[in-house]
Amino acid sequence: MRIGMIGAGTISSYHIAGLQSAGAEVSLIYSRTRATAASRAAEHNIPNVTDRLDDVLGADDIDAVVIATPDFLHLEHAVRALEAGKPVLLQKPMARSTAECRAILAAARQTGTPLYVSFMHRYFEEVELVQRLLADGALGDIHFVRHRNATPGADWAAWFYHKENVGGGVMLQLGTHGIDLLRYVFGEIGRVRATTALKVGERQLADGTLVRPDAEDLVIATYEFESGIHASHECSYTEVAGTDRFRMEIYGAKGTVWLRTERGRLAIHAPQVTGVDGWQVPAIDSEAFGYRQHKHFLDMVRGTAPPDQSARDGFMSVAV
Repeated sequence: MRIGMIGAGTISSYHIAGLQSAGAEVSLIYSRTRATAASRAAEHNIPNVTDRLDDVLGADDIDAVVIATPDFLHLEHAVRALEAGKPVLLQKPMARSTAECRAILAAARQTGTPLYVSFMHRYFEEVELVQRLLADGALGDIHFVRHRNATPGADWAAWFYHKENVGGGVMLQLGTHGIDLLRYVFGEIGRVRATTALKVGERQLADGTLVRPDAEDLVIATYEFESGIHASHECSYTEVAGTDRFRMEIYGAKGTVWLRTERGRLAIHAPQVTGVDGWQVPAIDSEAFGYRQHKHFLDMVRGTAPPDQSARDGFMSVAV
């Protein structure tokens, strides 16, 4: 399959490498700045670059597109790609607001073009292992979940820090990862409470640019799931040493599981399950970063895997 890459920013490298490891050819990359597209193309041996979106959407030999442009361009780019009949993998967050998400979903319905939203954390091997434990009831009733998404904040672009561009602050840009993963593992969220704050009033980017954010960079949220499970969710752009993608702690009646913590990618303390009164850290086989997600996307486009509900989930993560 031949894929067109729309966007050449930092996250594009994840998608390009994942697609290539899954056997696709990324044959064309678009950026509003041609030099940016050329630089990213040189890194990944992509043969063609353009600064014209129509070159991607009008190409007969492009089978699908990945949209990894800034959030404020998602609505325009997704709708245009869907109208051009190109199956879409849209980088999270789906858009800046539920209204923009609805407009994208409407375009997918009207055109019949497949639409998927990219949530990379779903595809980590440790998440799959936890889902098996929960499905087997190995942890008993789940009482509480703690989830964290935290980084120092992006130092490569100013647009991350302004509501006009992102629709909010750290929760919309980074926290949607956590919202989606919590819903993916534990089901629908019924009630939300949250406290938000702006802690860092001025930031210096890597190129020396000074940014004065107008969007929250710290959020502490609590969720009540329809199942009765309770969770806390901490999101921050203010931590010198944040989380490794995320940190999740699951507390059940029969055991505790930690994901991506100082104990490793997955650690279990569940004597009734392991037969050991202590922490167990199972070995986890890993494939190339991004392979599992992008193979799934390619299989859905080919029709060899059923379509998932990630487009609806993209809307729901913004709604939450």
